[in-house]
Amino acid sequence: MAFGWIDEEAERRRRAGLVRTLRPRPADSPLLDLASNDYLGLARHPEVTEGAARAARTWGGGATGSRLVTGTTALHAELERELADFCGFEAALVFSSGYAANLAAVTTLAPHGSLIVSDAGNHASLIDGCRLARGTTQVVGHADPDAVDKALRTHEGPAVVVSDTVFSVDGDAAPLAAFAAACRERGAGLVVDDAHGLGVLGDGGRGAPQAAGLAGADDVVVTVTLSKSLGSQGGAVLGPARVIDHLVNAARTFIFDTGLAPAATGAALAALRLLRREPRRAARARAVAGELHARLTAAGLQAVRPDAAVVSVRAPSPEAAVGWAADCRTAGLVVGCFRPPSVPDGISRLRLTARADLSAGQIERAVRVIGETRP
Repeated sequence: MAFGWIDEEAERRRRAGLVRTLRPRPADSPLLDLASNDYLGLARHPEVTEGAARAARTWGGGATGSRLVTGTTALHAELERELADFCGFEAALVFSSGYAANLAAVTTLAPHGSLIVSDAGNHASLIDGCRLARGTTQVVGHADPDAVDKALRTHEGPAVVVSDTVFSVDGDAAPLAAFAAACRERGAGLVVDDAHGLGVLGDGGRGAPQAAGLAGADDVVVTVTLSKSLGSQGGAVLGPARVIDHLVNAARTFIFDTGLAPAATGAALAALRLLRREPRRAARARAVAGELHARLTAAGLQAVRPDAAVVSVRAPSPEAAVGWAADCRTAGLVVGCFRPPSVPDGISRLRLTARADLSAGQIERAVRVIGETRP
């Protein structure tokens, strides 16, 4: 029977407690949300939603084509200029998603004969980029500059080091300055995904590369998402103008994909301008993360100290994590639940996101619910 093996896979997932289901959310929910990636609380901000609506009214519901045909509007170009300027890079290129941006950056900057050194904790989109690239990938220990340096020493020729800036599972930050030093010692490029750093780290939320003194460097390329701190959708690659020009001509996820919808472009641009005007939102997101961590550990829970806005709480098993998250939901709190294979170390977790718009009362309520429902 066609696809008969799917039933066996479904049963295997069921036995392992790894079944995932979709749960459509209503427009207005009484639940306290600590699961989304809306770090700055901008997804429903009136200026952001109006930016989306205005763009849709002006440019239509869709981009109408790929970026190289009819899918580039003046709004896309405006967002690219302002993103590059805000983050401190020469140029930027907007994609339909952060996933597409990562595939583009890795595949186009790792040609045949090159070495890709990839952190063991990298996001799936970076891993898939490594799989699709024509270069040879070597996975090294998590956040280990010495391992990166050792891997680079084994290769003669073009090389690139690929890493998240803030890892999405535990919220820990990569040692970017040390990675950059290793790359420069060996003449390698550095490609980093700042999905969880933009809007949270750096001066006024300008990102982890800016905080590490790497913004604008000619050997550093940064990918970002517009769907987290900027409350919209889409992604971008930032770096030297010659790298961005290369992506325009070589990146398959740019050339053959429909451009980002005008509404998402307008929302991201409005959110970026709002962040420029209210830089304190970045510091507030970090402060909320620190408060959550302090209160959770004081309650006897095993929480990982956050370097940005992600707070991870360990669970004893995949089944326990699923049950814990379900009990939190019943008590009015939505949290993320990370289990294998989403977590490379096999440790199941609750994943909390610290939003800049959370009140002291909401933080207290979240910690109380998590503590009272622990397995």
